[in-house]
Amino acid sequence: MALSADGDATHGVAPHTLAALRAREERKFREQRPRAQQLHAEALQHMPHGVPLHWMSQWGTPFPIFAERAQGARLTDVDGHTYVDFCLGDSACMFGHAHPALAKTIGEAITQGASYMLPTRDAIAVSRELGRRFRVPYWQLATSATEANRFALRIARMITGRDKVLVFNGKYHGSVDETQVELRDGAMRPQHGVNPNGVDFARTTKVVEFNDLAALEAALADRDVAAVLAEPHMTNIGMVPAADGFHDGLRRLTRETGTLLIIDETHTICMGPSGGTGALGLDPDMVVLGKVLAGGIPSAVYGMSEHLGKALEHITAGPGINHYGFGGTLAANALTLRAIRTSLDEVITEASYRHMAMVAEALKKVIARRIAQFNLPWHVTRMGARVEYLYLPHRPRSGGEAARARSDDIELLSHLYFANRNVLLTPFHNMALISPFTTLDDIATYDRVFGEMLTDFTSSPSTDE
Repeated sequence: MALSADGDATHGVAPHTLAALRAREERKFREQRPRAQQLHAEALQHMPHGVPLHWMSQWGTPFPIFAERAQGARLTDVDGHTYVDFCLGDSACMFGHAHPALAKTIGEAITQGASYMLPTRDAIAVSRELGRRFRVPYWQLATSATEANRFALRIARMITGRDKVLVFNGKYHGSVDETQVELRDGAMRPQHGVNPNGVDFARTTKVVEFNDLAALEAALADRDVAAVLAEPHMTNIGMVPAADGFHDGLRRLTRETGTLLIIDETHTICMGPSGGTGALGLDPDMVVLGKVLAGGIPSAVYGMSEHLGKALEHITAGPGINHYGFGGTLAANALTLRAIRTSLDEVITEASYRHMAMVAEALKKVIARRIAQFNLPWHVTRMGARVEYLYLPHRPRSGGEAARARSDDIELLSHLYFANRNVLLTPFHNMALISPFTTLDDIATYDRVFGEMLTDFTSSPSTDE
């Protein structure tokens, strides 16, 4: 844990205050959601943690909210509560739930068949537009960003003949096996909770801190790294912006050592229609993007330079049945491609981002004002439509520093506190996403709840309601 301004490890909030508030808020949550509690008891008989994906059990609530429907920036649960949604499916519906343009397109497209194992004209339009936005001309599809990252790494190894991938401490690139590492006491270790028995990390992976060009140079010096897999800014450990000159150095070092550079835009697409690649003027060899492309339908893409695209054509030109270790029957299905084309044409647009950035800036100012009002040793960062605060007075420079500015106790209670007041935040973070449907009135709601919560955090509450 990071030290607070007063030199303790509480991040400015007393542990006994958190414990008392949690008891009160859990009681309130249970009283207000009898139907969800009943469904959860039933679900426990059929699914671990009573959920179809274990992440869904990690909201900080005594049992999950069971969703009923969602539209725009609103979600309604089975108990009839309607929430202002700043989670938006953890980015999957960053442009709003049930977007009218996508709902219309998907409804029409499904009547024409969903998957053919044949290309459509939509594939050409999607690849052309992605090439325009991200400045790499050749594209392929996958069903998730994890898959896309896995396939990109496999291609990098095929083309370079090297085994290793380099990632940054605190990164997130999905559940790709080789990336499940972290730095502890200066050494690479399996990421917390990951069993190392399936992967020889010493053979497959290197990890250094973000923004540390000296460590990066040393790690690439042996010329055994096929690819560096990086986000434009780090996003999943808390937001860690790239330092001035870092990306220039990263690109120079990868080129000098014959290492491919893969930029993962899955979270940083929040920065604009071309993600961090466009906003920061990056020049990657490959680009990966997932989650946001099809309004909640599983989808991802990975693009590559002309050189890599031609090399891939050559490598995969052999006869017979051979998938070369990447692909998938449902990848590039016709329904998903039609949805992606509509998103690129009508949803993931400059106009959408202008609204999202304006509202996100208003949220950042609200959070900064409240942090200052309560004299807490925290800071807030905005990255396009993504806003997050950490328990540190300044922006962290690395994943290791960001990790020390986190507190599970505060974060989980915050999610519960907001949920009890009909506001959804993204689980695992203090992060809020802004959609084209999010309004300044929604920011006022956030401000009111945040102010109430910090009042409770900085006082000694009674356990009574």
